[in-house]
Amino acid sequence: LAALERQVFDFLGYQWAPILANFLHIIIVILGLFGTIQYRPRYIVVYAIWTAIWVTWNIFIICFYLEVGGLSKDSELLTFNISRHQSWWSENGPGCVRKEASMSGIKGLDSHSYISVIGCALEYRYIEVMHSSFQILIALVGFVYACYVVSVFTEEEDSFDFIGGFDPFPLYHVNEKPTNLLFKQTYL
Repeated sequence: LAALERQVFDFLGYQWAPILANFLHIIIVILGLFGTIQYRPRYIVVYAIWTAIWVTWNIFIICFYLEVGGLSKDSELLTFNISRHQSWWSENGPGCVRKEASMSGIKGLDSHSYISVIGCALEYRYIEVMHSSFQILIALVGFVYACYVVSVFTEEEDSFDFIGGFDPFPLYHVNEKPTNLLFKQTYL
């Protein structure tokens, strides 16, 4: 649900790189859930590997919005340089008021120019950082759960005894019947 919520806000802001990453994340989460329900440890391992990639992606998003290491939140990196859109939260955050002014000489539907956003209770980059931090927290919980489920599934596969095993006299089993009862059926 958190990934779907994030996907909606990335679509509203035309953030193409996060849209693709969220889409992949949703697909892998569904695959992991399917693997859990169908007892398929390989699918769960794929989910566990994806959570490591997902955590890395969200750390990048945090660094991007906090402008760590030469990254700039004003760059068009997340839109693949297709548009000049930013996070939806930059104009529609809690308490934000957009001021627009008409541009002279340009007529039509796009005759308004974005001027400024004032009065925001929380700057949009911090909202994006909180979203990514929450995604990291969920991914870490998912990773631990995935590792636990894989270990339980593989333990069950190793300990399954096919109704007495393949050997008629395995070393680790104690014969419950005397040997004369075992051969009784051959005489009948």
